[in-house]
Amino acid sequence: MIRLHPSPTLVPPAAHLNTVCNSDVNSSLPSVPLLNNVSTLTKIHKQPLLAVKFCSCGRRHFIESAAATVLPILCPSGAFSLDSNNYQDMLKRIRPPRPDWYEELYASVLNSFTKSYEAEVAVYKSQLFANLRGKAKEVLEIGIGTGPNLEYYTGDTDVQIFGVDPNKKMEKYARAAAVAAGLPVENFKFVHAVAEAVPLSDCSVDAVVGTLVLCSVKDVEMALKEVKRVLKPGGLFLFVEHVAAKDGTIHKFLQSILDPLQQTLADGCHLTRETGKDISAAGFSDVELSMAFLSNASLLNPHIYGVARK
Repeated sequence: MIRLHPSPTLVPPAAHLNTVCNSDVNSSLPSVPLLNNVSTLTKIHKQPLLAVKFCSCGRRHFIESAAATVLPILCPSGAFSLDSNNYQDMLKRIRPPRPDWYEELYASVLNSFTKSYEAEVAVYKSQLFANLRGKAKEVLEIGIGTGPNLEYYTGDTDVQIFGVDPNKKMEKYARAAAVAAGLPVENFKFVHAVAEAVPLSDCSVDAVVGTLVLCSVKDVEMALKEVKRVLKPGGLFLFVEHVAAKDGTIHKFLQSILDPLQQTLADGCHLTRETGKDISAAGFSDVELSMAFLSNASLLNPHIYGVARK
């Protein structure tokens, strides 16, 4: 059931869960404390306009491990994982390699020209990441990019972060951001992969983070299935995404006209995706979703942000 609420309040705290994946492949794993529950109802919050300017636990991955060469760091024993060659094949098929100069230019632009945007969206990100601080031990971030979210783990030296991105040139910037955030070097792993084929085991992380990434993945449904697959039961998916404007508005008209150009210039980013609906329909047990407009986002409005619980 979806209910409309005037308040943009996010995820209320609740009791911890102690449970494990009950699949055949993970039944021998020890019980681990999970994250706080979110609300038991699916909710959509709508905030006043400020300005206009991934399958269930235990499911085998669509590619089973078929060779001896695997990723020992990312894939604990007792759980299925992607073979290293196979997930690299998926990477190349889903996102064909771009020229090095393009990858470097795009990474450099993101690193240098998103400061004002990050400053404005910080108020929403701070609310979201408060759900993880001191509670999540293993976190996957899809579309890590240059690592703008790593600052929200400042002081949390126990967290292990796996940053997935299809652009290898993002790695040096993300590593620098991890150092700046005070994360131990061994606590951050950059993984060259796509969100639709993540080389992590089933039920292996406490949380998944994705900010401004579902706008550019090739297959949103597949990416969300991967999010759900790697999450432990009760695990959280934190998201911030820009979505299509309301039908019939000039804003939506401009987005529709400029969408092909945006995909070309911004590495596959779509202006007209309705990602909130995709997340709500992905089969999470609860979804907390709010909306905001950012003055520094121009056509990348409105924004949705929130938490979904497996």
